[in-house]
Amino acid sequence: MNDVNRITTAEQLEAIYDAPRPQALLKEVTALTREYAAWIKASPFVVVASGSAGRLDCSPRGDAAGFVDVLDDKTLVLPDRVGNSRIDTLRNIIADPRIALLFLVPGRDETIRVAGRAIISNAPDLLQRYAISGKLPKSVLIISIERVYFQCARALKRARVWASEPDNGRTLPSIGDILQSISDTKFDGATYDAELQDRLNKSLY
Repeated sequence: MNDVNRITTAEQLEAIYDAPRPQALLKEVTALTREYAAWIKASPFVVVASGSAGRLDCSPRGDAAGFVDVLDDKTLVLPDRVGNSRIDTLRNIIADPRIALLFLVPGRDETIRVAGRAIISNAPDLLQRYAISGKLPKSVLIISIERVYFQCARALKRARVWASEPDNGRTLPSIGDILQSISDTKFDGATYDAELQDRLNKSLY
């Protein structure tokens, strides 16, 4: 890469980009409006970004629409369900409470972005509140909102996210293929793939 063309200052960036349109600045608020809350309640999928000195992470979370609970206009609660137990996001939050969330609603090309700070709790009353079929989350994230705004539809429209035909395992390497390719041992990728769907169905909560 030619260092002559490397951009290193905000002034250089501002020289090549247009000034933001007024509505791009108007859309950002410091607390949920009724309209922003409605979008979050309709979302079954959120991407959670976190970071610390040693690691950055971007992690998907999903459940029935409304699984991220709107407690009030400054507070969200995100139950942490059974997963791979790497707990990358949670480790980051312990070191640095800053968090960002990107909410998607199927069929809508706009997204909602939230930034704030989170704490981790395993208070019994909170875990019980977010139980599903008697299964408790491992913990919950209590998120204090600092900024909320919508992202325009261009990215998802360019990607044709909702119009694209799913791969359905036809062309991409399977998860078993990936694990087998990076394993130093004779990992049985085919067996892993054959058992994966049943394992997921039994461990969703």
